[in-house]
Amino acid sequence: MENREAVIRMHGINKRFDKKHANTDVDFELYKGEIVSLLGENGSGKTTLMNMLAGIYYPDEGEIFVGGRSVTISSPARAAELGIGMVHQHFKLVDVFTAWENIVLGEEGKLDAASSKARIRQICDRYGFDVDPDKKIYNMTVSEKQTVEIVKVIYRGADILILDEPTAVLTPQECERLFAVMRNMRQDGKSIVIITHKLNEVMEISDRVVVLRRGMNAGELETAKTNPQQMTDMMVGHALTLDIERPEPVNPTKRLVISNINVTDVEGVQKVKNVSFYMNSGEILGIAGISGSGQKELLEAIAGIQKVDSGSVVYIDGQGKETELIGMHPQDIRDLGVALSFVPEDRLGMGLVGNMNISENMMLRTFGESHKWFTDREKPRKVAQSVVDSLDVSTPGLDTPIRRLSGGNIQKILVGREISSNPKVLLTAYAVRGLDIGSSYKIYDLINEQKKKGVAVLFVGEDLDVLMQISDKIMVLCDGEVSDIVDARTVTKNEIGLLMTSLDNKKGA
Repeated sequence: MENREAVIRMHGINKRFDKKHANTDVDFELYKGEIVSLLGENGSGKTTLMNMLAGIYYPDEGEIFVGGRSVTISSPARAAELGIGMVHQHFKLVDVFTAWENIVLGEEGKLDAASSKARIRQICDRYGFDVDPDKKIYNMTVSEKQTVEIVKVIYRGADILILDEPTAVLTPQECERLFAVMRNMRQDGKSIVIITHKLNEVMEISDRVVVLRRGMNAGELETAKTNPQQMTDMMVGHALTLDIERPEPVNPTKRLVISNINVTDVEGVQKVKNVSFYMNSGEILGIAGISGSGQKELLEAIAGIQKVDSGSVVYIDGQGKETELIGMHPQDIRDLGVALSFVPEDRLGMGLVGNMNISENMMLRTFGESHKWFTDREKPRKVAQSVVDSLDVSTPGLDTPIRRLSGGNIQKILVGREISSNPKVLLTAYAVRGLDIGSSYKIYDLINEQKKKGVAVLFVGEDLDVLMQISDKIMVLCDGEVSDIVDARTVTKNEIGLLMTSLDNKKGA
């Protein structure tokens, strides 16, 4: 790389927020025709650094060079002028517009639909994209929306692309298609930065790896000369085992029996269709499915916070007593020992109050248990301290308002609060969404601890490699229906991917 001219060079970059250093003296280079993976724990400054390159933030100190020339990137528009485009994890598309309308949105002058569509098709043919210019965004899959975002930045002249967690909600087959497109773009001389936590993807797609730790550059590695263990050690600063434990279930007995559940959302769309399965104590049942396959509605139906059209959810306690949960108040279901931990894109949207501190948010979990909750603060404070210690939550103290924590630390509080309630059934969805690898493995360990205690665990995840390692069985959902329930020890990732995308692939096991 030494003999090649860097298309991007960031030198001595510093960025602070409220006196907290997000980036400290960071150097970063990107060369023509290469793919660089940017790695680091939550709060290590990866997205902040790239947001400065994309014109969203401005560095407090340091200099940015594009094509060897010192530049000031004061806005995303200025970044686009310099040939830099960023595709964010949360798409910025207008749902009621078509693909081509979103792609040309903001262009100056009179628009010619025919020539715009022709140019879009030319880009798609060149790199291997599959986009219908006339398709409405609200009719698109997550993969199609992401494709529109990437085509949009190329259409606007980007030769340098930044992709933030691009595979978070893609199936294995969709990931392969994305990687094929990225390789075509690299072949064409484009330069790409990919922010990801999935080390297997780093090994597959990148040429070089740059690691940030606590806002500083911890070093860089040639992908062909490294391995996931070395990258992990560099990220966290010490050795970390990458093996997820899967203890054998001990005396599993039925704890929750779901029969022919049907759920329709507020827009009249049936999200869960005749779903039946059971959960055993001391087992982990993983759920795989592309985003929007009914995972959220299913878990909320079991927890009593989603109206059910028809079906049955029976809870069986340790003595064999059966209780029908449909029609019960959510608090009564929680009192039985059924805990729901759903991590949405907006982590403050599921039972956490941003202006309340960590201890006070713990009190919300037991709000209905005592009329003295305003004065009985000692127990929630002890629980809060336990969660902070066990999950290594980065916070100035227990009295810090939740909204002042990073997204990853808010997530740890959310998941830790439910686990600390000593549940009999734990429903957890996207528990490690967006978390760094060190934090993720702490969560996996906690979930396995629950399994060892005899808790029946329902684990909805996005990473199929993790699902296959931590689960005993995996239930695959496709468009609200059960494609199959498979043995996590013997199924392949490709088989799960096929079941996620078509009910025609149902094995009938």
